[in-house]
Amino acid sequence: MNGAIDSQFILQFVITLPALMVSMVFHEVSHGYVAYRLGDDTAMRQGRLSLNPLKHLDPLGSLMLFMTYFGSGGNMLFGWAKPVPISMRRFRDPQRGMMLVGMAGPGSNLLLVLACSTLLGFWDPSSDFLEIAILRVFQLNVILMVFNLLPIPPLDGSRIVGGLLHPRVYYKWLQLDQYGPVFIIILLFVLWGPFGFGSLFYDVLRELYRLFLPARYF
Repeated sequence: MNGAIDSQFILQFVITLPALMVSMVFHEVSHGYVAYRLGDDTAMRQGRLSLNPLKHLDPLGSLMLFMTYFGSGGNMLFGWAKPVPISMRRFRDPQRGMMLVGMAGPGSNLLLVLACSTLLGFWDPSSDFLEIAILRVFQLNVILMVFNLLPIPPLDGSRIVGGLLHPRVYYKWLQLDQYGPVFIIILLFVLWGPFGFGSLFYDVLRELYRLFLPARYF
């Protein structure tokens, strides 16, 4: 890389990292807040209903963010925050409760997508840096929403699907969570491996960008 490319690469990371942290923290707090409203105060008692990023940092997940971003030259960013603790036994209806908690994560990302879209539609940012930052928050939340809606344990989509299953099938479905890391590795390989499914994923993202972003961005 030459100096100009290096500067651009670092600038993108400086914008992307806080944008991603805000998005992931809002996502996790939304899980905990909905759980609290449904009767589970586990996250609240552990101080996880906080927007302080330090409360939600996962050491390995944070390391993966750096490794994937710099290892791919900025073409890939993958990591995770510390999941908020949920005790489904505290819900009056555990199956429905877990479905609503699962919906809260992608729902929070959708709220941020709509907020960014509204800002960009009715307000012309005073600086290129600010506009890029809002666009990055928008982009990251579309990605987080779509990725987490995939019906694969332990992603939020699996909680939503689980809420629609027969109770006898549901508790067997929950047991798949123990294989969550294996499913995630397989999913990443399918999306970004040699099979070409990644292009379908990006097609969905592009259609959502067109749906929500003002026309001047196309």
